Amino acid sequence: MENHRVEKRFEQFVQIAAITLLVLGCLLVLRPFVTALLCAAVVCFSSWPLYRRLEGAVGGRRTPAALLMTLLLIVIVVLPVAVIAVNLADSTTALVDRTHSFFAQGMPGPPEWVRKTPLVGEALDTAWRETALSKEKAFELLKKVLPSMQNALVQLGLALGEGAIQLALAAFIGFFFYRDGVALIAAVRALLRHVAGDLAESLLLTIGGTVNGVIYGIIGTALAQGAAATIGFLIARVPGALLLGVLTFFFSMLPVGPPLLWGGAVVWLAYQGEMGWAIFMALWGFFVISGIDNVIKPLIISRGSSLPFVLVFLGVFGGALGFGFVGIFLGPTLLAVGFSLLRLWAQNSVAGNLPD
Repeated sequence: MENHRVEKRFEQFVQIAAITLLVLGCLLVLRPFVTALLCAAVVCFSSWPLYRRLEGAVGGRRTPAALLMTLLLIVIVVLPVAVIAVNLADSTTALVDRTHSFFAQGMPGPPEWVRKTPLVGEALDTAWRETALSKEKAFELLKKVLPSMQNALVQLGLALGEGAIQLALAAFIGFFFYRDGVALIAAVRALLRHVAGDLAESLLLTIGGTVNGVIYGIIGTALAQGAAATIGFLIARVPGALLLGVLTFFFSMLPVGPPLLWGGAVVWLAYQGEMGWAIFMALWGFFVISGIDNVIKPLIISRGSSLPFVLVFLGVFGGALGFGFVGIFLGPTLLAVGFSLLRLWAQNSVAGNLPD
């Protein structure tokens, strides 16, 4: 009898070890694709209602509907990122050459409004004129500023290029998620019921509401800010208004992204002597473009989960460091899901529905 128990325990140990090794092996194989898998899962989940409509429009055929959704994702998401990455890479060299030429010819004198600026006007005017008259100082300034600027643009282009590749891979994986989504959802429900019991439905509702709230909040805010920025740039007659609007869409996923663009437009307009349009652009940027971030995003996100701002902030930067460009929206989503599940667990623990 004792030998039989020992053999039984040994068999259980071998089974557990085999399953553990199998899981570790699967994780190692899938490790390079974790970002794309998570991105595909989040995007497919958020766009599932649209997929179901397409499926109904094509007569309930899952494969054509999944293919149409995949092509739609490629056109709307992947291609714009890829185009911006390529254009940014091509424009970096031209921008550097133009900057060299600008400094070689010498800086022009300061506009009249610089001297009239309260408190710091005289100092700025004097420093500008001294720098403009001295090519040596100009080239010293060039040596300090240009390499950092060039490196930042190159790094941004590389990040966007890597993001385009990750998004393309996520779109490819998304095709199978869409096509086999019903079976995958059923499997997830069964697994959660097995693990969480009666809390399975609450967990699914929490995860679903959180993912949709964060994704719709981030993407919705980005679309609104991009559209508002494009309108403002067109009204103020800023060159490249459409491109700047598209860049605002992507930069709006960063907490301080849009002011870098509309602030640059304000500086350019002021340098051109268009003080009226510069003031308009500053007001439009502060109250309309950046104001959207303080109104629309919290409103949409709060529908799915009341996510603290610090988690959004940490999610954006931590996600970008951990997952690259796609981590800008993937990071806040993962933190939001974890925060919501933790809060649900705490509420049910207090209510006595979970063991201590």
